[in-house]
Amino acid sequence: MTGRVRPAEATGTAGPAAPVPPQGGGRRALAGRIGSTQVIYLALVGVMLVGWVLVAFDGGNFLTLETVVGIQQRSAALGIVAVGQTLAILVGSLDLSVAYLISLTSLVAAEIMAGQDGGVVPGVAAVLAVSALIGLVNGLVITRLHVHAFIATLGTALIVKGIVDHLYDGPAGSVPESFQRLGYDRIGPVPVSALLWAAVAAAAWFLLRRTRLGYRIYAVGGDEEVARLSGVRTGRIVVAAHVLCSVCAGVAGLLLASRLGAGAPTVGTDGGYDLESIAAVVLGGTALAGGRGGVAGTVGGVLLLAVLDSVFNQLEVNAFFKDVVRGVVIVAAVAVYARRTARRRSR
Repeated sequence: MTGRVRPAEATGTAGPAAPVPPQGGGRRALAGRIGSTQVIYLALVGVMLVGWVLVAFDGGNFLTLETVVGIQQRSAALGIVAVGQTLAILVGSLDLSVAYLISLTSLVAAEIMAGQDGGVVPGVAAVLAVSALIGLVNGLVITRLHVHAFIATLGTALIVKGIVDHLYDGPAGSVPESFQRLGYDRIGPVPVSALLWAAVAAAAWFLLRRTRLGYRIYAVGGDEEVARLSGVRTGRIVVAAHVLCSVCAGVAGLLLASRLGAGAPTVGTDGGYDLESIAAVVLGGTALAGGRGGVAGTVGGVLLLAVLDSVFNQLEVNAFFKDVVRGVVIVAAVAVYARRTARRRSR
């Protein structure tokens, strides 16, 4: 590669530097300075304030320690999956197999651990190996067979589903009590699961912003042909992104197994981790076409979805209406980001 390709900044602009915002125009100048990452966190604060008012009007209390801990616990598994999904989407791909992979890895972990402390290390190692293998298959099918990522990962998802459905018709295996602490223990007001999510997110942020692989992920997602002509082995970058995405899904499977105390063949699909993770990434301002966005925005997107769920639960909102509102929020967010991008390009 001839020179470093800098990642797109959190403002959503591509290239080594963001354009200078206009000096006049008030709102236009402000809009030029506020990036997609800032937008999602401003939206998060707004939703929390609105939720606090609505719950208080309903006679409840939204911002309690129990609520805050619950939001962290509910968002941890989705957050870990979404971090991996961010890497796949940034490279111009996506992964629809993560939900079934979560179910598979929860079963692998529980079967190998078999309720024994001595099985924790082999169980974790097996999960990471299985996850990396499935990610490798996804990446190779996309790059070597030139199958679109949507079809390739959907096909992998159906294969994994067939294996899981054939072998299991309900929960299986068990994890030791020591491993269940991962899902339930807290350090003060912070769940251990949230710390695990933070560690995964920090590692992904460092990879994207401080390593050659991260620069090349942005380069391939921004323009694969230009990256190839610059000396980047684009196929390897796509494969690496999918391996990391699958490993994140495997870690989420471990976390959910620790909560359930066993493996479950539907734990990934019941949680909707495939589409939910993509929604969180998009809410965070990462472009589905790749090349723009990052982990910080994804974290905000996950938290926004978790806060919405918490508000709806406290208000006892109908589950179908919850899905409608979440869909409207996602479409609105994408529309706002698209409009901001169009404005930048027109300047």
